[in-house]
Amino acid sequence: MTTSESPDSPGAKASADVTRTAGRGGLAVAFAKIYFILVGLVQQVILPRVLGLDGYGALSSVMSISSIAYNPIVSTSIQGVSRAVAQSPDAEQAQAVRRTLAIHAALAVPLGLGFFLLAGPIGRMAGAPHLVGALRIISGVVLFYSLYTPLVGVLNGQKRFVWQAGLDMLYATIRTVALVGGAVALAGPLGSKVSGSAAGFVGASAAICVIALALVGIGKRGAGGPSIGRHLQFIAPLLLGQTLLNLLLQADLTLLRAFAADSATVAGLGPEAADPLVGAYRATQLFCFLPYQLLLAVTFILFPMLATAHRDGDREAVKRYVRSGVRLALVLAGLMVSVTSGLSAPLMRLVFPPEAAELGARSMQLLSLGFGAFAVFGILTTALTSLKREVASMAVTAVAFALVVAMCFLRVRGTPFGAELLWRTATATTSGLMLATLGAAVLLHRTAGSVAPLASVLRVVGAMSVTIVVGRFLPHPDKLMTLAYSAALAAIYVVLLLISRELGKADLATVKAVIGRKAQPGPTK
Repeated sequence: MTTSESPDSPGAKASADVTRTAGRGGLAVAFAKIYFILVGLVQQVILPRVLGLDGYGALSSVMSISSIAYNPIVSTSIQGVSRAVAQSPDAEQAQAVRRTLAIHAALAVPLGLGFFLLAGPIGRMAGAPHLVGALRIISGVVLFYSLYTPLVGVLNGQKRFVWQAGLDMLYATIRTVALVGGAVALAGPLGSKVSGSAAGFVGASAAICVIALALVGIGKRGAGGPSIGRHLQFIAPLLLGQTLLNLLLQADLTLLRAFAADSATVAGLGPEAADPLVGAYRATQLFCFLPYQLLLAVTFILFPMLATAHRDGDREAVKRYVRSGVRLALVLAGLMVSVTSGLSAPLMRLVFPPEAAELGARSMQLLSLGFGAFAVFGILTTALTSLKREVASMAVTAVAFALVVAMCFLRVRGTPFGAELLWRTATATTSGLMLATLGAAVLLHRTAGSVAPLASVLRVVGAMSVTIVVGRFLPHPDKLMTLAYSAALAAIYVVLLLISRELGKADLATVKAVIGRKAQPGPTK
């Protein structure tokens, strides 16, 4: 049992500083994430029209497969370098920057070369032999991301969140222009629009790497910073955990690609016939991933608060932060899922060609529920990591990946070629993700003694269910009315939570505490 602590005591002030700094950092990154999503939306609107639905599906396969390689590098580099820089004394920080950047630079070429050499076997295993050339081009992204993201880690470790957010926003813009411009300008020389987009992606990653290097620098020589062995020992588990996470993120699209190619072959078609189906499924994912992408900002707030409370042995604070963080994730995920599931067909027609909506709208109704659960799953595993249960977090992620793969093999493999492949992939993925989220919640409850109030879960599910049903029964809208419908459904969801008293003045006070000029002290114990 902890003792009551004065709001003016050093411990309370330190806790408030952690909350405020983490909160503002989260807000800066959240703003960049929202911008990234909006620019990505523009990108996804344009690419199907430039590439066609089949070319869009082909590019989606290339991006999905390659992201399993480069996304873990991104997360591991940022977290690893950030930790090394943040833990170094001010006088040695520049030395820590030089040392960690040198370690990651030494890894960059082997990682890029390894992906280039494996592109052929991977492409053929995924049922995409016609995309091997584009996959080999993307190895350049693996190389430049291995050099660029450690620089972002330096900004994060120095708590230069605004610069980090600005760099992310700049890159989102450059990448979108390069992907579209590459498809248009480089189609002839490289033989296909997909390869042109891939080349544009490489060019964008090279450009942002140069810009980041000019902004951050390379530090200076000295004995400061972690040794090579210590740094590798820290980032190796991170890389494994992030690889498992990205395998989970991309399992459904990649398996759909392989099973659709097999079904196309059985139907007397070539593997490229699967491209439009993959394109339609990727179109559904654009909306279904929104809760996960936006809730990443919550982890920037939750992680340091939980880590500090755990370090101090304050179990009551751990319970409170877990309960509040998971509840917030539930409310926000429910808001977004209510709209995306309730208006799946209108939203797809708003952004994509009619063919994509015809193939994928039914699947999106269900898949949005699965990825809403996955967004909460991300918060649960972050909490486990914050509480020094990294192995448990990796284990539950591995189980989630195994569940999705097993469900896809059981439900999707052997399905005749057609739109039914998408629906079965959505049912398999949603089932696996929901089971994994339930397992992660049980594990976190055993670790922290709390997850989220059952009443909150029931209220959110109830408000979400009613809102989705309302959305399904609305008259078919045009594009302008789709936006109005989206706002109306969001308002209905919020009103239902207000009526049920799930949302109230305490939530407004929490927001003010994070963004206010003076941090509000936490409740005494």
